[in-house]
Amino acid sequence: MGEYITLAHGSGGVEMLEILEKLFFRRVREEFKRVEGGVGIDVADDAAAIPIPGGRYIVVSSDAYTVNPPFFPGGNIGVLAASGSINDVLMMGGLPIALLDAIIVEEGFPIRDLETIVESMIKLLEEERVALIGGDFKVMPRGQVDKITITTTAIGVSNGPPIVDKPRPGDRIIVSDYIGEHGAVILLTQLGLSSDLGELVSDVKPLTKLMNPLVSRYRDCITAARDPTRGGLAGVLNEWASRSGVLIAIKDADVPIRDPVRRVADMLGVDPYFLASEGVAVLSIKPECVEEVLEYIHKLGFNEARVIGEVRESERFKGYVAAETPIGGLRVVEPPRGELVPRIC
Repeated sequence: MGEYITLAHGSGGVEMLEILEKLFFRRVREEFKRVEGGVGIDVADDAAAIPIPGGRYIVVSSDAYTVNPPFFPGGNIGVLAASGSINDVLMMGGLPIALLDAIIVEEGFPIRDLETIVESMIKLLEEERVALIGGDFKVMPRGQVDKITITTTAIGVSNGPPIVDKPRPGDRIIVSDYIGEHGAVILLTQLGLSSDLGELVSDVKPLTKLMNPLVSRYRDCITAARDPTRGGLAGVLNEWASRSGVLIAIKDADVPIRDPVRRVADMLGVDPYFLASEGVAVLSIKPECVEEVLEYIHKLGFNEARVIGEVRESERFKGYVAAETPIGGLRVVEPPRGELVPRIC
């Protein structure tokens, strides 16, 4: 792992999981990894759950956002921060009800830009019926922080057991929309190639309109749910396969990727499965439910949702993700490594 922190440790790939294991997961005693009866870093999902009377749970998620640049085609860091934490609560089956924010800005940051960021975040929260109940604001001397960072903590309530990621053999994998668009937009913007984006914009958005009705109707059919942010689709599927001891097999031809994203990936030599999405859900669905669930997702307006693969039992290849190529070959989908796109979310 080396002696010093690198940008790769924050990129959502192998190095990040290693540093979390070293700093936290190994050091915290088992009984302190969760509130009794709940879910915490024993599972290491993007949210946690605390049981409350009546068989319900408080679902909470906290995340820090440090995207560069803070304004990008399709959104800004305020929209990203609110959407990201809301989505993490949704993926565990919670209904988001409140949010706290902590904003750190660099001395000299334009007040007008800060107003735009805050206004966009408040507008999104109001549209989502999520209360802004508190937070913090700090200013750092010029050069001691790069522009602005925002940390958000979203709080929700689940009316049933939280969705804990445990994909099982036989399950089908669904993605709700085109993948990789946020990552492609940020990557080209950082490289000064915004003119190559065309009409492509970040996919950042809350997934309330998908997950709330889906969980209400089909909670028992969902065995895992995640939004593929840092590390992208490859990161989510590899984490599921590794932790559940299964093989996840997908078909490249079935994964929805817009042509501009594919061109960006090809031009820069990046696997599009590594590119982050900020408004997409990846779901593991029980096989007996999958057709009905997919039809319902389409009725909710997510017309590009599709089954991209399945979960299999395999002693020889457990912990792996494999993709069938368009010409019928097989390739291993590696977990993300290294510094792919720094400061993406």
